[in-house]
Amino acid sequence: MKKNVKQKIFLTLVMIYLFIPVVATILFSLATKWDSTVLPEGYTLKCYATLFSDQRFIMSLLRTINVSIITAVVSVVILVPCIYMTVVYYKRLEKLFELFSIIPFVLPGVILAVGLIQLYSNAFINITGTVWILLGSYFILCLPYMYQTIRNSFRAIDALKLTEAALILGCNEFQAFFKVVLPNVLKGIISAVLLTISILFGEFVLVNLLVGGNYETVQMYLFKTLYADGHLASAVVTVYLMIVLILSYITIKLTGKKKETVKETEA
Repeated sequence: MKKNVKQKIFLTLVMIYLFIPVVATILFSLATKWDSTVLPEGYTLKCYATLFSDQRFIMSLLRTINVSIITAVVSVVILVPCIYMTVVYYKRLEKLFELFSIIPFVLPGVILAVGLIQLYSNAFINITGTVWILLGSYFILCLPYMYQTIRNSFRAIDALKLTEAALILGCNEFQAFFKVVLPNVLKGIISAVLLTISILFGEFVLVNLLVGGNYETVQMYLFKTLYADGHLASAVVTVYLMIVLILSYITIKLTGKKKETVKETEA
């Protein structure tokens, strides 16, 4: 009993420690003046009104959403068939795929960016400073998260047995994949997409080094705003946190429903 109380106290202290900076950022974005008091002297939505009336912010937010969604969709189109083929037909390649998916964890963003700049800034392929190199780097960055999430979805439904059952019932290989297997892993794919978008929303190193101001995303907008207005920068961070929080909540709900379905099937 005492151990449970100590654990609860410890977890409460950790949560307070983690949430104090978040709460402080939100309060600072709403504060009229906050320099010599414990709490702000007044509250206003002026920063948010300024933010959402700024065309630069709207465009940077749309660019971030566009590049994140495109990366996630392209990743799904490439990875889902590859993972399905390794799970059902070429199991020997699975370990190789897992190795490739871990490599981006080892490569720091700076090293990855420098390597991409050297590779794609020659006379034959010169896409440095464009959105195309950003899309490619984002694909590499999100590969571990996308691969593991989709792979776990195929593992949860036992794609091999499901495919074999569909083939026995008269489906061809394409029908077995598109009509039987794919609908069963759809929630997992959506979770992977939302997780990828959440991660890419916070990426700054690759954006700054690869495209900079040529393709201003919300991360670059925040970086420039930090030097101009701290209250406005806090408002940008708060909007970013709200978007990531919504995406994370949807991902958790989808993942939770998927686990409940698997447990009911096993029972």
